[in-house]
Amino acid sequence: MAHRLEEHSTLPREQRILLQLLKIQEEAGEVAEAVIGVFGQNPRKGHSHTWDDVEAEVCDVIVTGMVALIRLNPRAEEVLTRHLRRIATRDLTAVDPTAGTRPSP
Repeated sequence: MAHRLEEHSTLPREQRILLQLLKIQEEAGEVAEAVIGVFGQNPRKGHSHTWDDVEAEVCDVIVTGMVALIRLNPRAEEVLTRHLRRIATRDLTAVDPTAGTRPSP
């Protein structure tokens, strides 16, 4: 998907990346709209969404974020893997301060 977007854009690379990053915010706004719709808090629309709609919108945020990462760095898979490892280490360390350390010989 990211490669297709790159091929069809005539904008300079910096603008393409900026717009892709803004697209994440647009998708996050659609999550908010769906949650508001679940609770019927838009007087004009009432109960306009379901939790399935919210899940679909969250998936769109994830996909859009990954496309942005790929457009930023062609080695996006490595970047994401490295980041997920940092998160896992951080979270494991929060639960068990000895996690992620090597035992003494």
